[in-house]
Amino acid sequence: MKILLVAEHHQGQLRPATRHAVTAARQLGEQIDAVIAGADLSAVAAELATLAGINRVLQLDTAAQISPEQLAPALVNLAADYDVILAAAGTLSRDVLPRVAALLDVNMLPDLIRIESADTFVRPTYAGNVQARVQSLDARRVLSIRAPAFAATGTQAAAPIETRSFAADASQPHSSWLAEVQPHSDRPELTNARVVVSGGRALGSAEGFDTLLHPLASKLNAAIGASRAAVDEGFAPNEAQVGQTGVVVAPELYIAIGISGAVQHLAGMKDSGIVVAINSDPDAPIFQHADYSLVGDLFSVVPELTARL
Repeated sequence: MKILLVAEHHQGQLRPATRHAVTAARQLGEQIDAVIAGADLSAVAAELATLAGINRVLQLDTAAQISPEQLAPALVNLAADYDVILAAAGTLSRDVLPRVAALLDVNMLPDLIRIESADTFVRPTYAGNVQARVQSLDARRVLSIRAPAFAATGTQAAAPIETRSFAADASQPHSSWLAEVQPHSDRPELTNARVVVSGGRALGSAEGFDTLLHPLASKLNAAIGASRAAVDEGFAPNEAQVGQTGVVVAPELYIAIGISGAVQHLAGMKDSGIVVAINSDPDAPIFQHADYSLVGDLFSVVPELTARL
């Protein structure tokens, strides 16, 4: 079985989730080619070539940033040589892979957490409360995997890199790339952080996040997350939302502060290694999923915890 792995990169760096996607691909077969597309990606291609399991890297060299509408046909052109097109679940795969599947006239199977065989997979549904076993009868499969469900692959001697000039179809009328605005932060990226400190609506305001969560996160070198309720109230930016409609994280340590534990939030952090919950409500559902629970007033507990670190 031949697999085409769509690698994701950002600001000249290979996304760590790609390492996990390679592990998933190796469960399907040993003939794995990786493809990246964009401008000035020589360093990214070189790093990608050293991931254990990669046989070849296809570098689609473009003059400028390309849109998902332009990338999808390029992947379809490559798909004839492969049985599976696979990527880590994320911004790129959610935008590109459904287009690829539609052009190939096959189903797309997203957010897989387990591979049982070449055609049978497991994915969460109903906010993670149910795991569905799905079987694909398509001759060619388009898949995305949840990175935290698979270990990161190791390294190897560099595989060959094949660079191809790629001219994006400029006739696509529906969208075009304007710019990318990236908020500056010295903290680890939320999806890759070893420690995540998340806050809920109980913090009361954006100032509550600043005065309570940020000092604790700084001492732990942690990323800042938030519940949907906190984001909806404007206490934290959208990119900080953890949950079913936000980002999925699986850090070694997850600290939930003032978060009740709705199923939608649990779906985004249930694979965390150790979960610490701080809440004033002893009946908060989050405590049922916590390894360590602390019932108390977060406005006094959190500063004391921060001071002791």
